[in-house]
Amino acid sequence: MGDLFYYLSDYSVSYFVFIVPVIILSMIASARVKSAYKRYAQVGNRRGLTGAQAAQAVLDFYGIRDVMIQRIDGELTDNFNPKTKIISLSNGVYGSCSIAAVGIACHEAGHAAQHALGYSPIKVRNALLLPANIGSKLAIPLAIIGLILGFLGLVYFGIFLYCFIMLFQLVTLPVEFDASKRAIKVIEQQGMLADDEIGGAKKVLKAAAMTYVAAFAATAATLLRFLLMARGRRR
Repeated sequence: MGDLFYYLSDYSVSYFVFIVPVIILSMIASARVKSAYKRYAQVGNRRGLTGAQAAQAVLDFYGIRDVMIQRIDGELTDNFNPKTKIISLSNGVYGSCSIAAVGIACHEAGHAAQHALGYSPIKVRNALLLPANIGSKLAIPLAIIGLILGFLGLVYFGIFLYCFIMLFQLVTLPVEFDASKRAIKVIEQQGMLADDEIGGAKKVLKAAAMTYVAAFAATAATLLRFLLMARGRRR
């Protein structure tokens, strides 16, 4: 019983020290994305280019002919699926002529370009996907059970699995930044947006990128938290 109270106390303290700050960071990042999107989703681009047309322009720029573009429900649910080779654009992006729609659509098409060109971090991220998925399901439960039972081997095995989640998110950062870089490059070279409009697209993409930074910070904080708790149990 004493070990259980020790664990719960240590768990609560470490939660407020490591997790609460990154939760706040994540909330701020999420709010910034929604704010930037809402602002520039209401500003139309002068060319009247829709999100779907913008994404197609990026595909054409890179000579990609085997990727489809479709509309999906939801808000900010835009994504590229490399297995089906489909760019899915949300209702507010697919047919919208807003600055935000052009930026987001081109970003997703940038991911398609990464896969088509064999961008190295994409390959690394794909290799980490399976162990990261396993870690997301088992790492924390195993670590917690190990802490409660005082079985450090189980704790460290859970931490080992959790490392794959952190590595996956770490590799995701350059992938996301590069997709935005590709998007802005094509937007500028193809003249999709006027000079005074490009800044709005950059703000939307930068705010979206910060959510990935916040996610990585949260994962790193959780990993450090469990490492310190495991170290404390050894004393």
